[in-house]
Amino acid sequence: MTAFLVANLAPIMFGSMLLFLLIGYPVAFALAACGFGFGLIGIELGLLSPNLFQAIPDRVWSIMSNDTLLAIPFFTFMGLVLERSGMAEDLLDTIGQLFGPIRGGLAYAVIFVGALLAATTGVVAASVIAMGLISLPIMLRYGYDRRVASGVIAASGTLAQIIPPSLVLIVLADQLGRSVGDMYEGALYPSLILTGLYALFVFVVSVVKPEWVPALPLEARTLRGWRLVGKVLTSLVPPLVLVFLVLGTIFIGVATPTEGGAMGAVGALLLAISNRRLTFRMVVQALEQTAKLSAFCMFVLLGARVFSLTFYGINGHLWVESLLAGLPGGEVGFLIVVNILVFFLAFFLDYFELAFIIIPLLAPVADKLGIDLVWFGVLLGVNMQTSFMHPPFGFALFFLRSVAPNHPYVDKISGLKTAPVTSSQIYMGALPFVLIQVLMVALVIMFPGMVTHYKADHPQVDLDKVKIDIMAPAPAAPAFGDPAAAGASPFGAPAAPSFGAPAPSFGAPAPDLGASPTTPGSSPFGSPAAPDFGAAPAAPATPAPPSGLPQPDFGASHAP
Repeated sequence: MTAFLVANLAPIMFGSMLLFLLIGYPVAFALAACGFGFGLIGIELGLLSPNLFQAIPDRVWSIMSNDTLLAIPFFTFMGLVLERSGMAEDLLDTIGQLFGPIRGGLAYAVIFVGALLAATTGVVAASVIAMGLISLPIMLRYGYDRRVASGVIAASGTLAQIIPPSLVLIVLADQLGRSVGDMYEGALYPSLILTGLYALFVFVVSVVKPEWVPALPLEARTLRGWRLVGKVLTSLVPPLVLVFLVLGTIFIGVATPTEGGAMGAVGALLLAISNRRLTFRMVVQALEQTAKLSAFCMFVLLGARVFSLTFYGINGHLWVESLLAGLPGGEVGFLIVVNILVFFLAFFLDYFELAFIIIPLLAPVADKLGIDLVWFGVLLGVNMQTSFMHPPFGFALFFLRSVAPNHPYVDKISGLKTAPVTSSQIYMGALPFVLIQVLMVALVIMFPGMVTHYKADHPQVDLDKVKIDIMAPAPAAPAFGDPAAAGASPFGAPAAPSFGAPAPSFGAPAPDLGASPTTPGSSPFGSPAAPDFGAAPAAPATPAPPSGLPQPDFGASHAP
């Protein structure tokens, strides 16, 4: 039994973690419990050192000091303030009036406003609940099919998952070790194409089943002419300015994502003030919700760090790598299996849990296979978007169910009794949009350039054309004693000045510095002689030259 545990502790730990999650145990505590429990088992089996858990304080500190994660509360607060300041209501009313004369006009308005709210709020729950409260009664009032209306609202709300500044992209960038700005720029085109596919679906429905998406009747179009133009400008310009303030400054490199989120939060407060809807109660509610979501993210991430500490300690990452890197088909096989795995895990786990648990295990394998991690993150972001739409566990469906009428009610405008929206209608309406999201995953795999265009702003280096110039070595030092090198420095530097005397030869004997000069009044070093105060000059000492070498001449005249 012990040998079996030693050989299979990593898969047992991973399976236990999934079991905890499936039975409904809180995610953060399930991860931490598995990390501590299997850490103790590993210590008992001799696989881990008892000092393993001393690394936990460092991991906690790395999370709390992470500047990237600081963007989450900023963007959350910005979205909650905008949602409570009535911006979504104004946008839906204005865009609904603009698209009202055409079939499916309200559905187009919901998709357009959903994309705009996603670019300003980044919070799926806020987008789905706001549009469910505002647009669903209007769509039911004018005869929209309940499945189409429910699907459009839920799907457009999930655009906050992939359209920058998405909280999911911030978490993915942190887990993949990549720039949030690159992740935002890479996700821009896929998110816009996905929005276009939603609108294309509505267009197809308006052609095939026009009675499902009727145009607004004339009496419902209260804004016309210049009044409509003015309303569009006053409702659209402020959010678009805020989008540029947040995303534009990040894309052009003026601000970091954290700084962009801070500017967005301030901009949201200014918009609420300009609309005269900023109240102390609204700010307190936004701060409470921001604190709850931020604490949720931090606790899940702390639990994931404890889990990964033990999982990596027992070489679980090597088990996952060997499991995925050995798949047939190489890179393509890896991508297919990973996307299928994430698709089915999204039935039970939300995007935060997937990002904190699954991505750290997949990223090293993807990097080893040479896959661009920004592209990989955007691909998984599009895939994880389906986690909000999966019947019966999709969170967007739960959000819509909480605000959709579940009993017959009397419409306030028309005075007619209106049937409720059933859960089966919400689920059926979500299925076409799940298929569209799966199609978007395939398009990202087939056309990676729609994501990797972010590299255009980065300097490209062709390693095959790299040229390294190496300076030639300095001339060799001359050999000491070489007569040709007289007066030259042996280190390549200019020779020292001679001050009037020739440089002594290093092969000749040194002069007798204790002897008197051979000539009265002369200096043995060529400098001016000391003054003569009347003393008779001493007789010069003439040392015997060594054998084979001439006696050095220091400028004295020869004796007769």
